[in-house]
Amino acid sequence: MPPNPNGGITGPTPVGTAGASHGNGTTPSGLEQRLTSSAERRGWLSVTSVALGSFVLVLSEFLPIGLLPAIASDLDVGIGTAGLMVVATGLVGAVAAPVVTVFTSRIDRRVVLVSLTVLLVVADGLAAIAPSFWVLLLARMLLGVGIGGFWAIGAGIAGRLVRSDAVIRATSLITAGVSVATVVSLPLGALVSSLASWRLAFVIGGVLGLVALGLQLAMLPKIPALQQVRFSTLGSLLRVPRARVGLIAAAFLFAAQFAAYTYIAPYLQDLVGVGPDTITIALLVFGVAGIVGNFAAGFTLGRSVLGTIGSAKFVLAGAVVLLPLLAHSVVGVFVLLVVWGLAWGALPLGMQTWMSTASPSGSETGLALFVTTIQLAIAAGSVLGGVAVSSFGLAADFWLAGGVAVIGAVVLVSLGLRRSNAVPTAEPVAVETTTTGSVAVACP
Repeated sequence: MPPNPNGGITGPTPVGTAGASHGNGTTPSGLEQRLTSSAERRGWLSVTSVALGSFVLVLSEFLPIGLLPAIASDLDVGIGTAGLMVVATGLVGAVAAPVVTVFTSRIDRRVVLVSLTVLLVVADGLAAIAPSFWVLLLARMLLGVGIGGFWAIGAGIAGRLVRSDAVIRATSLITAGVSVATVVSLPLGALVSSLASWRLAFVIGGVLGLVALGLQLAMLPKIPALQQVRFSTLGSLLRVPRARVGLIAAAFLFAAQFAAYTYIAPYLQDLVGVGPDTITIALLVFGVAGIVGNFAAGFTLGRSVLGTIGSAKFVLAGAVVLLPLLAHSVVGVFVLLVVWGLAWGALPLGMQTWMSTASPSGSETGLALFVTTIQLAIAAGSVLGGVAVSSFGLAADFWLAGGVAVIGAVVLVSLGLRRSNAVPTAEPVAVETTTTGSVAVACP
């Protein structure tokens, strides 16, 4: 049986799920079938608890974007200084992904995920009561640790919770948290800022984090660590051609996306000439399209990972490049936003799937470097977009972003087709499910 793309497990039985038949080939009894069905439902509830955690993390990361003026005014700092808390979260997340992966690699993954969700609740709670900007900045850095660690581990955990034939669909549910949070965060931040104190936004994030924490404590089974990860293991991954291609392609993709998306509101206001209400609707349309694209990719990736990612990248590039050219048509702009959203929604899951299959030592190794890469690329893309807007205008920024996206697509498709980038073979790992839902792992 081929290796599982989310951790190298060769057996089809996820944590907490009983096998479908006896070892002697006999058909399981009705009681065993009911037990298996119950275990599968619990597995999907476990996935849902991780998905909610991912949603709250991304929501908490993006909430301050719509609150910067209110925060700057209340804490008596400039807008530029207030913006540091957004940058700091991303940079700490980039460092935290490999550090958390290495230092927790021998700890039960349930314990790690629950601990990171606790850190999320603490970070949002501290932000809500922060008496000064520097305390708020500390809270945002704690959130960065949670984001980096949670995504490096949680994004690839689906293979340990559901049947092997449902891994991509389960992973798409977890990554849907990104799309949903993107839809909700900006309107929620704007609404909170207009009706109440900016602190309420972090209270909301903390309460949702507590809900996610409760679900994880109730639903996540024991998920024993499969192997110890060292920093040298992370470094050796860069010598794997498939992993290098994935990281380079991800860097171009996220830099292009956030070079353009960071300035979508100014584009709609200044080039398209629409008001705040239409801008809000446009952002919602983009976000909803992203959710649809995410779940659609859950089906297409099962047929072709390279085809799904390559096609989505070229479509994204085309939509971004055409936006300035169709700025005179509101209908045309909305159509392009839908196309852009559909393509973007498919790409995080696609790149995540690519990186999960790139590491012979398991998905967490690949995803740790993946999270670091995308956090740095997001920061670089935002800076690149700012320079383009300041120097050449909004239209040039979108054309530049489209060009960067095309380069990433060409790199992925051209290098990804080489035989040297085939999926590496993982060491076989035997997994035995016990009656208590825990597993015994034996490596040869």
